[in-house]
Amino acid sequence: RGPARMRIAIEGCCHGELDNIYGAIQEIETRTAQKIDLLLICGDFQACRNEEDLNTMACPPKYRHMNTFYKYYSGEKVAPVMTIFIGGNHEACSHLWELPYGGWVAPNIFYLGFAGVVQYGGVRIGGWTGIFDDKDFRKGHFETPPFTESSMRSFYHTREFEFLQLRHLTQPLDIFLTHDWPRNIAFHGNTEQLLSRKAFLRQEIEDQTLGSPPAERLLQQLQPRYWFSAHMHCKFPAVVSHPSGALTRFLALDKCLPRRDFLQVIEVPNTAPMTLTYDAEWLAIVRATAKLRPTVAYVASLPSAPTPLSPAEIDAVRAVLPACIPIDSFVRTAPVFTPGGYPSSRRAGPLANPQTPQLCAMLSIPDPCATAVSAAAVFSEPMARTLPAPTPAPVPAPAAVLAPAPVFTSIPTPTPAPAPAP
Repeated sequence: RGPARMRIAIEGCCHGELDNIYGAIQEIETRTAQKIDLLLICGDFQACRNEEDLNTMACPPKYRHMNTFYKYYSGEKVAPVMTIFIGGNHEACSHLWELPYGGWVAPNIFYLGFAGVVQYGGVRIGGWTGIFDDKDFRKGHFETPPFTESSMRSFYHTREFEFLQLRHLTQPLDIFLTHDWPRNIAFHGNTEQLLSRKAFLRQEIEDQTLGSPPAERLLQQLQPRYWFSAHMHCKFPAVVSHPSGALTRFLALDKCLPRRDFLQVIEVPNTAPMTLTYDAEWLAIVRATAKLRPTVAYVASLPSAPTPLSPAEIDAVRAVLPACIPIDSFVRTAPVFTPGGYPSSRRAGPLANPQTPQLCAMLSIPDPCATAVSAAAVFSEPMARTLPAPTPAPVPAPAAVLAPAPVFTSIPTPTPAPAPAP
């Protein structure tokens, strides 16, 4: 018998359509008589718990719809498959703000944070939330609720700080997720076929401005076996051959709509139980870089290169990690949407999510949300208020606290178009 296999579904832009995405997965399971073990979502997740979250989603008001996430947050429904997601450029900023290092947004649904790495079934999965915008890239994470029209947009712009953190990674990655594409990825697939569907991209492709420059650098350095993206609302496969001889298979997927290519299933070997676990190297990086985390609204000063971690630093973190990421650490921190209720134009204020201070306490690092939560009572903007939170369920204390401080299949391989000379 061959090694055990795990079936992973990857989805492009979610846009809050969880019912339809899970329905499509169940249809695939019925048709193939094979279970999907894991779902990865490449952004625009839209974890709106209520209308006050919805009002912090950066898009024209006519596109703001509650859709179906709130049913999974409230407990009305439970995700039928373990789900891991990153953020895109249309998100419930007030909700994701509570979880800068990631955490459960509902039972069985896990957010990777601004950037993160976890493991599931022995498969190492990393991701980076947001899209690139040069004007905000070197700023700190200064945005806090209540969000303004400007800050709810800058909130989802990728930052140099997470770029620096991700550059610390040295251990192999199986899968990496971004919302926008790495720059120049279009030259590694069938460019003309892409342009036949998205002709308006021609100038950006020719100017080499389509995609994220820092994501391109991460692709070159990390060389994951798979890289999945969304954002452009089309399916586009590519293969990147690295000087090391390694290959990265790239796939962009569409948004969840009928007759669109928004879902792809792959099979990978799994070498561990089907549980979600922390990644020791990543949390050692989080711990080592916490003191560098900028919170200013201007260009922040950061090291130009990562400082390698010692094996002892990683082992020290590994020693305090629980066997899995406890799903019972999920707590509802905001009221649940009530269909048919009185419409609200308010924007959510800062709320404390116990998952963030719990992780920070385990790593002995500052809680980046603590100051805003403590100051919540002084907010007086008419369009914002702090929502009452229910009494949290008990959260298990971490076992210990640190002292301060596969072969993948199923994706088509395109015939790469020649890349232009630099």
